[in-house]
Amino acid sequence: MLNKIKKSIEQSNENLTYRELPKYVGNYLDFSSNDYLGLSKNPEVIEAGIEASRMYGSGATGSRLLSGNSDLFENFEKQIAIDKKTDSALIFNSGFQANSGVLECLTDKNTLVIFDMLNHASMYHGIFASGAKLKRFQHLDYTHLNDILKDMSKDYMNIIIVSETVFGMDGDIADIQALVDLAEQYGAMLYLDEAHATGLYGKNGYGLSTNFDFNKEKTIIMGTFSKAIGVSGAYVACSTLIKDFLIQKCKSFIYSTALSPFCIGATQKAWSMLPFLGNLRRSIMQKADRLRRALNGAGNKTNIVPILFKITEEMMGKKQLLQDNGIIVSGIRPPTSPTPRLRIAINATHSYTDIEKLIEILRQ
Repeated sequence: MLNKIKKSIEQSNENLTYRELPKYVGNYLDFSSNDYLGLSKNPEVIEAGIEASRMYGSGATGSRLLSGNSDLFENFEKQIAIDKKTDSALIFNSGFQANSGVLECLTDKNTLVIFDMLNHASMYHGIFASGAKLKRFQHLDYTHLNDILKDMSKDYMNIIIVSETVFGMDGDIADIQALVDLAEQYGAMLYLDEAHATGLYGKNGYGLSTNFDFNKEKTIIMGTFSKAIGVSGAYVACSTLIKDFLIQKCKSFIYSTALSPFCIGATQKAWSMLPFLGNLRRSIMQKADRLRRALNGAGNKTNIVPILFKITEEMMGKKQLLQDNGIIVSGIRPPTSPTPRLRIAINATHSYTDIEKLIEILRQ
């Protein structure tokens, strides 16, 4: 086992991202950050976190079921449910914790989970932990999804369809109406991951799911506070029945110390600002469109623009070229993504001058 670990480290050591971070202090253009709206450094957001800490302390002191609960959490969860058009909501410590814990809790060996094959690793983790029957459909191929449902639904009483709404590595968008319709047709539950949609898309920036009517009793929507919201943590918006079940049975919720008051105070402030940031969201998308046009339409109509490569070495070489010219991008390799790619995320801090510099170096 130790030899296997050593070999794995030796193979990837030179490309470990955290080893490069000290070089990035200074005048680098950062196109790797998920801080899409720039809220992590917003003075009002920071001050709201500080004020919550003054009132409630620096830490939660325990899990929500013991000493860690307060009206700070409960009031925010009520607002999330209103904005997500669900009956209830529950806050988790991270997106990974929410996805893996909730899906493990809701499924078992008698459950059929039908899964977009490019879903995040955290969702795979939850399904593997539960022992549910996993059937993957081709990415965004809803005819394939329908074929699986038609073929297998008669053999399972419990079925759940799982998909991201904005896919974090490809920047493409799920057909949510197709997912809603198929879930309704076959009596399935629907689980939507809005990690990369929260803050940027949908009504008032509260996610793409807010644009659709869905079955409130059988739809579960997850999103994170660590990307466009600029803080940390996650939420699950769902029915009151599902929330009560998760509080009683979801291990990743039950056995974790709650988020700090600072995180909740800052997050709630950032969340409340989203309806007023429409112009900022439009500006981000316009800059992303400029980059896509320069790259012959790479990616889809989101702020995430992937540039695909056939081999990892070629991708890492381009990443190094950009770094040498003062630009940070994410280099994504298998198994995180099946295809090596540069993942470029346009955010509120980028100017058109920044975009043009990026385009110039990419064309070299």
